[in-house]
Amino acid sequence: MDTNPYETERYEDSSQKASRFDCPILIVDDNDVNLKLNQRILLRAGLRNLIPCNDSRDVLGLCEKYAIDIVLLDLKMPHIKGEELLPEIKRLFPNIYVIVVTALKDIQTIINCMKAGAFDYVVKPVEKEILFSAIDRALRILRLERENRDLQIRSVGLKNPQAFRKIITGSHKMVDIFRTIESIAPSPWPVFVSGETGVGKEMIVKVIHALSDRKGQLVSINAAGLDNQMFSDTLFGHVKGAFTGADKEKKGLLQNAAQGTIFFDEIGDLDGSSQIKLLRLIQEGEFMPLGSEKLYYSDARIITATNQDLWSLQRKGTFRKDLNYRLRTHHIHIPPLRERMEDLPLLVDYFVEQGALIQGRKKPKVPDNLLKRLQTYFFPGNIRELRSLLFDAVSRNQSGSLSVELFELQLQKQSPEDMENSAIEETRVVSFPPALPSLQEMSSLLIQEALKRSNHNQTIAAEILGISQSALSRRLKKNTRS
Repeated sequence: MDTNPYETERYEDSSQKASRFDCPILIVDDNDVNLKLNQRILLRAGLRNLIPCNDSRDVLGLCEKYAIDIVLLDLKMPHIKGEELLPEIKRLFPNIYVIVVTALKDIQTIINCMKAGAFDYVVKPVEKEILFSAIDRALRILRLERENRDLQIRSVGLKNPQAFRKIITGSHKMVDIFRTIESIAPSPWPVFVSGETGVGKEMIVKVIHALSDRKGQLVSINAAGLDNQMFSDTLFGHVKGAFTGADKEKKGLLQNAAQGTIFFDEIGDLDGSSQIKLLRLIQEGEFMPLGSEKLYYSDARIITATNQDLWSLQRKGTFRKDLNYRLRTHHIHIPPLRERMEDLPLLVDYFVEQGALIQGRKKPKVPDNLLKRLQTYFFPGNIRELRSLLFDAVSRNQSGSLSVELFELQLQKQSPEDMENSAIEETRVVSFPPALPSLQEMSSLLIQEALKRSNHNQTIAAEILGISQSALSRRLKKNTRS
Protein backbone atom coordinates (compact mmCIF):
# COMPACT_ATOMS: atom_id res chain seq x y z
CA MET A 1 0.00 0.00 0.00
CA ASP A 2 1.27 3.45 -0.95
CA THR A 3 1.65 5.55 2.22
CA ASN A 4 3.42 8.59 0.83
CA PRO A 5 3.16 11.20 3.67
CA TYR A 6 3.55 14.06 1.21
CA GLU A 7 0.35 13.03 -0.58
CA THR A 8 -1.66 13.04 2.67
CA GLU A 9 -0.25 16.39 3.77
CA ARG A 10 -0.63 18.04 0.37
CA TYR A 11 -4.34 17.30 0.06
CA GLU A 12 -5.43 17.61 3.65
CA ASP A 13 -6.83 21.08 2.92
CA SER A 14 -8.88 19.79 -0.03
CA SER A 15 -10.38 17.11 2.20
CA GLN A 16 -11.40 19.68 4.78
CA LYS A 17 -13.01 21.85 2.12
CA ALA A 18 -14.94 18.96 0.64
CA SER A 19 -16.19 17.94 4.08
CA ARG A 20 -16.98 21.48 5.14
CA PHE A 21 -18.98 22.36 2.06
CA ASP A 22 -20.27 18.84 1.31
CA CYS A 23 -19.37 18.86 -2.39
CA PRO A 24 -20.83 15.80 -4.16
CA ILE A 25 -18.55 14.52 -6.94
CA LEU A 26 -19.98 12.34 -9.72
CA ILE A 27 -17.45 9.96 -11.33
CA VAL A 28 -18.60 8.83 -14.80
CA ASP A 29 -16.80 6.00 -16.62
CA ASP A 30 -18.24 2.93 -18.37
CA ASN A 31 -15.09 0.94 -17.46
CA ASP A 32 -15.66 -0.42 -13.95
CA VAL A 33 -11.91 -0.83 -13.36
CA ASN A 34 -11.25 2.85 -14.12
CA LEU A 35 -14.31 3.84 -12.11
CA LYS A 36 -13.12 2.02 -8.98
CA LEU A 37 -9.56 3.27 -9.47
CA ASN A 38 -10.62 6.92 -9.64
CA GLN A 39 -12.94 6.42 -6.70
CA ARG A 40 -10.12 4.90 -4.65
CA ILE A 41 -7.74 7.74 -5.57
CA LEU A 42 -10.23 10.37 -4.41
CA LEU A 43 -11.12 8.48 -1.24
CA ARG A 44 -7.46 8.35 -0.28
CA ALA A 45 -7.29 12.12 -0.81
CA GLY A 46 -10.00 12.51 1.82
CA LEU A 47 -12.92 13.16 -0.53
CA ARG A 48 -15.92 11.24 0.78
CA ASN A 49 -19.05 12.38 -1.06
CA LEU A 50 -18.43 10.34 -4.24
CA ILE A 51 -21.13 8.98 -6.56
CA PRO A 52 -19.93 6.42 -9.16
CA CYS A 53 -21.77 6.03 -12.48
CA ASN A 54 -20.98 3.49 -15.23
CA ASP A 55 -23.92 4.35 -17.51
CA SER A 56 -23.94 7.75 -19.20
CA ARG A 57 -27.74 7.63 -19.51
CA ASP A 58 -28.01 8.05 -15.72
CA VAL A 59 -25.80 11.13 -15.45
CA LEU A 60 -28.38 13.92 -15.73
CA GLY A 61 -30.70 12.22 -13.26
CA LEU A 62 -27.88 11.77 -10.75
CA CYS A 63 -26.82 15.41 -11.15
CA GLU A 64 -30.30 16.50 -10.12
CA LYS A 65 -30.84 13.87 -7.42
CA TYR A 66 -27.59 14.48 -5.54
CA ALA A 67 -27.11 18.22 -6.32
CA ILE A 68 -23.72 17.41 -7.87
CA ASP A 69 -20.98 20.07 -7.74
CA ILE A 70 -18.20 18.37 -9.73
CA VAL A 71 -18.39 15.77 -12.52
CA LEU A 72 -15.43 13.66 -13.64
CA LEU A 73 -16.56 12.78 -17.17
CA ASP A 74 -15.18 10.13 -19.52
CA LEU A 75 -15.66 10.92 -23.22
CA LYS A 76 -15.63 7.55 -24.96
CA MET A 77 -18.72 5.74 -23.67
CA PRO A 78 -21.61 3.74 -25.15
CA HIS A 79 -25.20 5.05 -25.23
CA ILE A 80 -24.37 8.78 -24.81
CA LYS A 81 -20.85 9.98 -25.56
CA GLY A 82 -19.16 12.38 -23.20
CA GLU A 83 -18.92 15.03 -25.92
CA GLU A 84 -22.74 14.98 -26.20
CA LEU A 85 -23.29 14.84 -22.45
CA LEU A 86 -21.00 17.76 -21.57
CA PRO A 87 -23.06 20.56 -23.18
CA GLU A 88 -26.26 19.04 -21.75
CA ILE A 89 -24.80 19.07 -18.22
CA LYS A 90 -23.75 22.71 -18.62
CA ARG A 91 -27.12 23.70 -20.09
CA LEU A 92 -29.20 22.08 -17.36
CA PHE A 93 -26.75 22.55 -14.47
CA PRO A 94 -24.57 25.57 -15.33
CA ASN A 95 -23.06 25.67 -11.82
CA ILE A 96 -21.52 22.19 -12.08
CA TYR A 97 -17.79 22.03 -12.76
CA VAL A 98 -17.05 19.32 -15.34
CA ILE A 99 -13.54 17.83 -15.44
CA VAL A 100 -13.07 15.67 -18.53
CA VAL A 101 -11.05 12.48 -17.84
CA THR A 102 -10.26 10.54 -21.02
CA ALA A 103 -7.61 8.66 -22.99
CA LEU A 104 -8.22 10.90 -26.04
CA LYS A 105 -5.26 13.25 -26.57
CA ASP A 106 -6.51 15.03 -29.69
CA ILE A 107 -6.01 18.81 -29.35
CA GLN A 108 -9.22 19.61 -31.21
CA THR A 109 -11.18 17.39 -28.81
CA ILE A 110 -9.70 19.31 -25.87
CA ILE A 111 -10.59 22.64 -27.51
CA ASN A 112 -14.15 21.48 -28.21
CA CYS A 113 -14.59 20.34 -24.59
CA MET A 114 -13.34 23.64 -23.20
CA LYS A 115 -15.66 25.57 -25.54
CA ALA A 116 -18.56 23.39 -24.38
CA GLY A 117 -17.91 24.44 -20.80
CA ALA A 118 -15.42 21.92 -19.37
CA PHE A 119 -13.55 23.28 -16.36
CA ASP A 120 -10.45 21.17 -16.97
CA TYR A 121 -9.13 18.20 -18.95
CA VAL A 122 -7.17 15.23 -17.52
CA VAL A 123 -5.63 12.59 -19.82
CA LYS A 124 -5.58 8.87 -18.97
CA PRO A 125 -3.72 7.11 -17.50
CA VAL A 126 -4.59 9.52 -14.72
CA GLU A 127 -1.75 11.15 -12.80
CA LYS A 128 -2.93 11.71 -9.25
CA GLU A 129 -1.23 15.10 -8.90
CA ILE A 130 -2.93 16.47 -12.04
CA LEU A 131 -6.35 15.11 -11.09
CA PHE A 132 -6.05 16.41 -7.51
CA SER A 133 -4.95 19.82 -8.78
CA ALA A 134 -8.00 20.11 -11.07
CA ILE A 135 -10.40 19.06 -8.31
CA ASP A 136 -8.68 21.30 -5.77
CA ARG A 137 -9.09 24.36 -8.00
CA ALA A 138 -12.78 23.56 -8.54
CA LEU A 139 -13.27 23.13 -4.78
CA ARG A 140 -11.59 26.44 -4.03
CA ILE A 141 -13.77 28.30 -6.53
CA LEU A 142 -16.81 26.58 -5.03
CA ARG A 143 -15.63 27.81 -1.64
CA LEU A 144 -15.52 31.38 -2.94
CA GLU A 145 -19.01 31.08 -4.36
CA ARG A 146 -20.43 29.53 -1.22
CA GLU A 147 -18.82 32.07 1.06
CA ASN A 148 -20.58 34.71 -1.02
CA ARG A 149 -23.83 32.75 -0.76
CA ASP A 150 -23.41 32.43 3.01
CA LEU A 151 -22.88 36.19 3.22
CA GLN A 152 -26.18 36.66 1.44
CA ILE A 153 -27.93 34.19 3.76
CA ARG A 154 -26.67 36.02 6.85
CA SER A 155 -27.44 39.53 5.65
CA VAL A 156 -30.36 39.05 3.32
CA GLY A 157 -32.53 36.12 4.34
CA LEU A 158 -33.32 35.12 0.75
CA LYS A 159 -35.61 32.15 0.21
CA ASN A 160 -33.38 30.71 -2.54
CA PRO A 161 -29.83 32.01 -1.91
CA GLN A 162 -28.30 29.15 -3.91
CA ALA A 163 -29.74 30.64 -7.11
CA PHE A 164 -27.71 33.84 -6.60
CA ARG A 165 -24.39 32.25 -5.66
CA LYS A 166 -22.67 33.28 -8.92
CA ILE A 167 -23.42 36.97 -8.26
CA ILE A 168 -20.74 38.42 -5.99
CA THR A 169 -22.27 41.24 -3.98
CA GLY A 170 -22.94 42.69 -0.57
CA SER A 171 -24.84 45.70 -1.88
CA HIS A 172 -28.25 46.54 -0.40
CA LYS A 173 -29.34 47.64 -3.89
CA MET A 174 -28.59 44.19 -5.25
CA VAL A 175 -30.27 42.55 -2.26
CA ASP A 176 -33.48 44.44 -3.08
CA ILE A 177 -33.19 43.25 -6.68
CA PHE A 178 -32.78 39.65 -5.51
CA ARG A 179 -35.95 39.93 -3.45
CA THR A 180 -37.81 41.34 -6.45
CA ILE A 181 -36.56 38.49 -8.62
CA GLU A 182 -37.80 35.91 -6.14
CA SER A 183 -41.22 37.59 -6.24
CA ILE A 184 -41.63 37.82 -10.00
CA ALA A 185 -39.80 34.65 -11.13
CA PRO A 186 -42.93 32.41 -11.06
CA SER A 187 -44.99 35.00 -12.98
CA PRO A 188 -45.76 34.25 -16.66
CA TRP A 189 -45.48 37.93 -17.66
CA PRO A 190 -42.60 39.54 -19.59
CA VAL A 191 -39.56 40.83 -17.72
CA PHE A 192 -37.42 43.73 -18.94
CA VAL A 193 -33.83 43.80 -17.63
CA SER A 194 -32.02 47.09 -18.12
CA GLY A 195 -28.53 48.24 -17.25
CA GLU A 196 -25.25 49.35 -18.76
CA THR A 197 -22.97 46.98 -20.59
CA GLY A 198 -21.09 44.61 -18.30
CA VAL A 199 -23.35 44.83 -15.24
CA GLY A 200 -24.43 41.18 -15.46
CA LYS A 201 -27.86 41.31 -17.13
CA GLU A 202 -27.51 37.80 -18.58
CA MET A 203 -26.69 36.38 -15.14
CA ILE A 204 -29.88 37.96 -13.79
CA VAL A 205 -31.87 36.43 -16.67
CA LYS A 206 -30.48 32.97 -15.85
CA VAL A 207 -31.49 33.37 -12.20
CA ILE A 208 -35.02 34.45 -13.16
CA HIS A 209 -35.38 31.37 -15.35
CA ALA A 210 -33.90 29.07 -12.70
CA LEU A 211 -36.35 30.34 -10.08
CA SER A 212 -39.34 30.20 -12.44
CA ASP A 213 -39.56 26.38 -12.14
CA ARG A 214 -40.48 26.25 -15.81
CA LYS A 215 -40.01 22.79 -17.35
CA GLY A 216 -38.48 24.00 -20.61
CA GLN A 217 -35.05 25.45 -21.29
CA LEU A 218 -33.74 29.01 -21.49
CA VAL A 219 -33.16 29.98 -25.12
CA SER A 220 -31.35 33.20 -26.08
CA ILE A 221 -31.53 35.33 -29.22
CA ASN A 222 -29.49 38.46 -29.90
CA ALA A 223 -31.58 41.04 -31.73
CA ALA A 224 -28.59 43.12 -32.82
CA GLY A 225 -27.92 42.86 -36.55
CA LEU A 226 -31.05 40.79 -37.35
CA ASP A 227 -33.21 42.08 -40.19
CA ASN A 228 -36.91 41.20 -40.34
CA GLN A 229 -36.51 37.91 -42.25
CA MET A 230 -33.55 36.74 -40.18
CA PHE A 231 -35.46 37.56 -37.00
CA SER A 232 -38.56 35.64 -38.17
CA ASP A 233 -36.56 32.67 -39.42
CA THR A 234 -34.47 32.48 -36.23
CA LEU A 235 -37.42 32.87 -33.88
CA PHE A 236 -40.30 31.19 -35.73
CA GLY A 237 -38.50 28.85 -38.15
CA HIS A 238 -39.71 28.03 -41.67
CA VAL A 239 -41.33 25.30 -43.74
CA LYS A 240 -39.71 23.61 -46.71
CA GLY A 241 -39.75 25.88 -49.78
CA ALA A 242 -40.51 29.04 -47.80
CA PHE A 243 -37.73 30.87 -49.65
CA THR A 244 -34.78 30.12 -51.92
CA GLY A 245 -32.49 27.71 -50.15
CA ALA A 246 -35.13 26.47 -47.68
CA ASP A 247 -34.78 22.84 -48.77
CA LYS A 248 -36.04 21.43 -45.48
CA GLU A 249 -38.21 22.43 -42.54
CA LYS A 250 -36.53 24.28 -39.69
CA LYS A 251 -37.84 24.76 -36.17
CA GLY A 252 -37.38 28.20 -34.65
CA LEU A 253 -35.92 29.00 -31.25
CA LEU A 254 -39.42 29.71 -29.95
CA GLN A 255 -40.36 26.04 -30.33
CA ASN A 256 -37.14 25.05 -28.54
CA ALA A 257 -38.24 27.29 -25.67
CA ALA A 258 -41.60 25.55 -25.19
CA GLN A 259 -42.59 25.61 -21.51
CA GLY A 260 -39.38 27.52 -20.89
CA THR A 261 -38.00 31.03 -21.38
CA ILE A 262 -37.04 32.96 -24.51
CA PHE A 263 -34.51 35.73 -23.86
CA PHE A 264 -34.11 38.62 -26.34
CA ASP A 265 -30.82 40.43 -25.77
CA GLU A 266 -30.13 43.89 -27.28
CA ILE A 267 -33.89 44.37 -27.74
CA GLY A 268 -33.37 48.07 -28.48
CA ASP A 269 -31.81 47.11 -31.85
CA LEU A 270 -34.91 45.28 -33.09
CA ASP A 271 -36.27 46.74 -36.34
CA GLY A 272 -39.84 48.03 -36.73
CA SER A 273 -41.32 45.05 -38.58
CA SER A 274 -39.86 42.60 -36.08
CA GLN A 275 -41.23 44.71 -33.24
CA ILE A 276 -44.76 44.20 -34.61
CA LYS A 277 -44.26 40.43 -34.70
CA LEU A 278 -42.89 40.37 -31.17
CA LEU A 279 -45.81 42.48 -29.95
CA ARG A 280 -48.29 40.02 -31.47
CA LEU A 281 -46.42 37.14 -29.85
CA ILE A 282 -46.69 38.82 -26.43
CA GLN A 283 -50.35 39.82 -26.84
CA GLU A 284 -51.74 36.69 -28.45
CA GLY A 285 -49.05 34.08 -27.78
CA GLU A 286 -49.22 33.02 -31.44
CA PHE A 287 -46.86 32.87 -34.42
CA MET A 288 -46.45 31.33 -37.88
CA PRO A 289 -43.21 29.89 -39.30
CA LEU A 290 -42.13 31.48 -42.58
CA GLY A 291 -44.07 30.03 -45.50
CA SER A 292 -46.63 28.34 -43.25
CA GLU A 293 -50.35 29.01 -42.98
CA LYS A 294 -50.63 27.08 -39.75
CA LEU A 295 -50.90 29.04 -36.52
CA TYR A 296 -48.79 27.93 -33.57
CA TYR A 297 -49.07 28.98 -29.93
CA SER A 298 -46.19 29.60 -27.56
CA ASP A 299 -46.17 29.31 -23.78
CA ALA A 300 -42.58 30.52 -23.44
CA ARG A 301 -41.93 33.25 -20.88
CA ILE A 302 -40.40 36.35 -22.54
CA ILE A 303 -37.45 38.22 -21.04
CA THR A 304 -35.72 41.11 -22.79
CA ALA A 305 -32.62 43.15 -22.01
CA THR A 306 -30.74 46.17 -23.34
CA ASN A 307 -28.21 48.78 -22.32
CA GLN A 308 -30.14 51.41 -24.29
CA ASP A 309 -32.84 53.77 -23.03
CA LEU A 310 -36.10 52.49 -24.57
CA TRP A 311 -37.94 55.67 -23.55
CA SER A 312 -35.45 57.70 -25.58
CA LEU A 313 -35.79 55.32 -28.54
CA GLN A 314 -39.57 55.60 -28.21
CA ARG A 315 -39.40 59.41 -28.36
CA LYS A 316 -37.22 59.17 -31.48
CA GLY A 317 -39.82 56.91 -33.10
CA THR A 318 -37.53 53.89 -33.47
CA PHE A 319 -39.20 51.80 -30.77
CA ARG A 320 -42.93 51.15 -30.47
CA LYS A 321 -44.69 52.65 -27.46
CA ASP A 322 -47.08 49.72 -27.03
CA LEU A 323 -44.24 47.19 -27.18
CA ASN A 324 -42.19 49.19 -24.69
CA TYR A 325 -45.01 49.05 -22.15
CA ARG A 326 -45.70 45.37 -22.83
CA LEU A 327 -42.09 44.35 -22.30
CA ARG A 328 -41.77 45.98 -18.89
CA THR A 329 -44.66 44.31 -17.07
CA HIS A 330 -41.85 43.48 -14.65
CA HIS A 331 -38.76 45.69 -14.76
CA ILE A 332 -35.37 44.88 -13.21
CA HIS A 333 -32.72 47.62 -13.43
CA ILE A 334 -29.15 46.61 -12.57
CA PRO A 335 -27.18 49.56 -11.16
CA PRO A 336 -23.69 50.21 -12.56
CA LEU A 337 -20.67 49.26 -10.49
CA ARG A 338 -19.90 52.92 -9.61
CA GLU A 339 -23.26 53.08 -7.79
CA ARG A 340 -22.43 50.08 -5.59
CA MET A 341 -18.75 50.51 -4.90
CA GLU A 342 -19.13 48.60 -1.64
CA ASP A 343 -18.97 45.53 -3.91
CA LEU A 344 -15.55 46.50 -5.27
CA PRO A 345 -13.38 44.83 -2.55
CA LEU A 346 -15.47 41.64 -2.80
CA LEU A 347 -15.23 41.55 -6.58
CA VAL A 348 -11.52 42.36 -6.65
CA ASP A 349 -10.74 39.58 -4.16
CA TYR A 350 -12.94 37.10 -6.03
CA PHE A 351 -11.56 37.83 -9.52
CA VAL A 352 -7.94 37.90 -8.35
CA GLU A 353 -8.31 34.52 -6.65
CA GLN A 354 -10.32 33.07 -9.55
CA GLY A 355 -7.78 34.37 -12.09
CA ALA A 356 -4.93 32.85 -10.09
CA LEU A 357 -6.75 29.51 -9.74
CA ILE A 358 -7.57 29.26 -13.43
CA GLN A 359 -3.94 29.90 -14.36
CA GLY A 360 -2.51 27.70 -11.61
CA ARG A 361 -0.75 30.65 -9.96
CA LYS A 362 -0.38 31.76 -6.38
CA LYS A 363 -2.88 34.47 -5.47
CA PRO A 364 -1.10 37.86 -5.50
CA LYS A 365 -1.70 40.54 -2.90
CA VAL A 366 -3.92 43.52 -3.73
CA PRO A 367 -2.28 46.72 -2.46
CA ASP A 368 -4.51 49.14 -0.52
CA ASN A 369 -3.64 52.02 -2.84
CA LEU A 370 -4.81 49.94 -5.81
CA LEU A 371 -8.25 49.53 -4.24
CA LYS A 372 -8.36 53.27 -3.54
CA ARG A 373 -7.44 54.01 -7.16
CA LEU A 374 -10.09 51.64 -8.50
CA GLN A 375 -12.70 53.30 -6.29
CA THR A 376 -12.17 56.56 -8.19
CA TYR A 377 -12.52 54.99 -11.63
CA PHE A 378 -15.72 55.35 -13.63
CA PHE A 379 -15.83 51.72 -14.90
CA PRO A 380 -17.69 52.24 -18.19
CA GLY A 381 -17.50 48.47 -18.78
CA ASN A 382 -18.63 47.74 -15.22
CA ILE A 383 -17.98 44.28 -13.72
CA ARG A 384 -16.95 42.76 -17.05
CA GLU A 385 -14.27 45.44 -17.40
CA LEU A 386 -13.08 44.93 -13.81
CA ARG A 387 -12.78 41.16 -14.38
CA SER A 388 -10.76 41.67 -17.57
CA LEU A 389 -8.45 44.17 -15.87
CA LEU A 390 -7.80 41.84 -12.95
CA PHE A 391 -7.34 38.68 -15.05
CA ASP A 392 -4.85 40.57 -17.21
CA ALA A 393 -3.03 41.89 -14.14
CA VAL A 394 -2.78 38.40 -12.60
CA SER A 395 -1.40 37.05 -15.90
CA ARG A 396 1.26 39.77 -16.08
CA ASN A 397 2.15 39.67 -12.40
CA GLN A 398 5.74 38.68 -11.69
CA SER A 399 5.78 39.37 -7.96
CA GLY A 400 3.66 38.72 -4.90
CA SER A 401 1.69 41.93 -5.33
CA LEU A 402 -0.33 43.45 -8.20
CA SER A 403 1.22 46.47 -9.89
CA VAL A 404 -0.61 49.77 -9.40
CA GLU A 405 1.41 51.26 -12.26
CA LEU A 406 0.13 48.60 -14.67
CA PHE A 407 -3.45 49.48 -13.75
CA GLU A 408 -2.74 53.19 -14.26
CA LEU A 409 -1.62 52.50 -17.81
CA GLN A 410 -4.80 50.51 -18.50
CA LEU A 411 -7.17 53.01 -16.88
CA GLN A 412 -5.66 55.97 -18.70
CA LYS A 413 -6.48 54.35 -22.05
CA GLN A 414 -10.17 55.01 -21.33
CA SER A 415 -10.99 58.49 -22.61
CA PRO A 416 -13.58 60.75 -20.91
CA GLU A 417 -15.62 60.66 -24.13
CA ASP A 418 -15.82 56.87 -24.01
CA MET A 419 -16.84 57.01 -20.37
CA GLU A 420 -19.58 59.48 -21.13
CA ASN A 421 -20.92 57.46 -24.06
CA SER A 422 -20.92 54.25 -22.04
CA ALA A 423 -23.15 55.71 -19.35
CA ILE A 424 -26.19 56.88 -21.30
CA GLU A 425 -28.53 56.54 -18.38
CA GLU A 426 -26.19 58.60 -16.18
CA THR A 427 -26.09 61.56 -18.56
CA ARG A 428 -28.18 64.35 -17.15
CA VAL A 429 -28.21 68.14 -16.86
CA VAL A 430 -27.03 69.54 -13.54
CA SER A 431 -29.95 70.89 -11.50
CA PHE A 432 -29.51 74.33 -9.94
CA PRO A 433 -31.48 75.92 -7.09
CA PRO A 434 -33.48 79.13 -7.78
CA ALA A 435 -30.62 81.22 -6.39
CA LEU A 436 -27.53 80.34 -8.43
CA PRO A 437 -24.33 79.65 -6.49
CA SER A 438 -21.29 81.79 -7.17
CA LEU A 439 -18.35 80.48 -9.19
CA GLN A 440 -16.32 80.28 -5.99
CA GLU A 441 -19.06 78.24 -4.30
CA MET A 442 -19.33 75.92 -7.30
CA SER A 443 -15.56 75.48 -7.34
CA SER A 444 -15.61 74.55 -3.67
CA LEU A 445 -18.46 72.04 -4.22
CA LEU A 446 -16.62 70.39 -7.13
CA ILE A 447 -13.43 70.09 -5.09
CA GLN A 448 -15.28 68.54 -2.15
CA GLU A 449 -17.00 66.04 -4.45
CA ALA A 450 -13.67 65.09 -6.09
CA LEU A 451 -12.06 64.61 -2.68
CA LYS A 452 -15.00 62.48 -1.58
CA ARG A 453 -14.71 60.25 -4.66
CA SER A 454 -10.94 59.90 -4.22
CA ASN A 455 -11.11 59.11 -0.49
CA HIS A 456 -9.34 62.45 0.07
CA ASN A 457 -6.36 61.49 -2.08
CA GLN A 458 -5.36 64.87 -3.53
CA THR A 459 -3.38 63.39 -6.43
CA ILE A 460 -6.37 61.40 -7.65
CA ALA A 461 -8.80 64.26 -6.93
CA ALA A 462 -6.68 66.57 -9.07
CA GLU A 463 -6.80 64.01 -11.92
CA ILE A 464 -10.60 63.87 -11.65
CA LEU A 465 -10.84 67.67 -11.86
CA GLY A 466 -8.31 67.88 -14.70
CA ILE A 467 -5.90 70.15 -12.83
CA SER A 468 -2.47 69.70 -11.28
CA GLN A 469 -2.02 68.68 -7.66
CA SER A 470 -0.33 71.98 -6.88
CA ALA A 471 -3.30 73.88 -8.36
CA LEU A 472 -5.69 71.85 -6.21
CA SER A 473 -3.56 72.49 -3.13
CA ARG A 474 -3.67 76.25 -3.79
CA ARG A 475 -7.47 76.17 -4.19
CA LEU A 476 -7.85 74.23 -0.95
CA LYS A 477 -5.73 76.75 0.93
CA LYS A 478 -7.68 79.62 -0.62
CA ASN A 479 -11.00 78.02 0.38
CA THR A 480 -9.70 77.46 3.93
CA ARG A 481 -8.68 81.15 4.28
CA SER A 482 -12.01 82.40 2.93
